[in-house]
Amino acid sequence: MLYQRIRDLREDKDLTQQKMGEILSCSQRVYSNYERGELDIPTEILIKLADFHNVSVDYLLNRTDKKDFRK
Repeated sequence: MLYQRIRDLREDKDLTQQKMGEILSCSQRVYSNYERGELDIPTEILIKLADFHNVSVDYLLNRTDKKDFRK
């Protein structure tokens, strides 16, 4: 599964993969593997990404097109 949305959200904030790795406490290589779908993203990291970008986990996983997770 390609995680295009986490890449798009990162690029929208002009952040590098290295910086996102630092924010998530992982290496740039691991973060890059997440974006390319070569590694499944652990639940804890998905939650951190959703919180950081202020979107729902469902949005990150392409289960919805709605970014806002509040009702």
